[in-house]
Amino acid sequence: MAAYILDGAKGRMKYLRLMKLLYLSDRESMKRNGHPISGDRYVSMEHGPVLSHTLNLINGAVKFQEHGWGYWIADKANYAVSLKRKVSRDALDELSDADIDVLDDVLAKFGKIDQWKLVEYTHRYCREWKDPKGSSVGIEYETIFTALGRKPAEAKKMAARVEHQRGIDKVFASL
Repeated sequence: MAAYILDGAKGRMKYLRLMKLLYLSDRESMKRNGHPISGDRYVSMEHGPVLSHTLNLINGAVKFQEHGWGYWIADKANYAVSLKRKVSRDALDELSDADIDVLDDVLAKFGKIDQWKLVEYTHRYCREWKDPKGSSVGIEYETIFTALGRKPAEAKKMAARVEHQRGIDKVFASL
C-alpha cells in the first residue's frame, strides 16, 4: 500500500501524510468491501488515526520481512519516507484490483492535500478517532464499521470476519 501511494506521489512524502492516506484507504476499503487493505491495527494518536504496525515499521521498531517494508521504502529522513525502487502492478501482486481502485480513489480525493489538512480531516470526519490526550488508544474494527454507518450487529459480524482473516494471515505469514 505504502509503495503504491508513494509511487502515486512521485516517490516521496512526509510520513504523517502517508499515514493519513493509508488509514483513509483502509477505511474506504472497509466501507466498500467489508475489510481493510492492510490488516493492520489502528490507534488514535494526537494527529489522528494511525496504522500501528506501519508506524512501527516507519520508526524502525520492528524487523522487516523479505520483500516487505524495507525492500520498498527507504528509512525516514526529515520526517519523510521515499521509495527505494520502481513500482509495477505485477510487483504489487498482494494488492487486488479492488484494493487498487480504493487506493486510486483515495489518491484522487486526498493525494494533493497537505498533511495538516489531512489531520484536520481525520479529526473531524473519522468519528472512530478519539483524542488520546497525549497517549494512544486502540480503535477496534467494530468501531470503524459503526462509524461508517453499519448497524451494531452487522459491525460486530464484519469485525469478527476481519479478525478471523487476520488470524489466517498470521498463520500463513509464519510458514
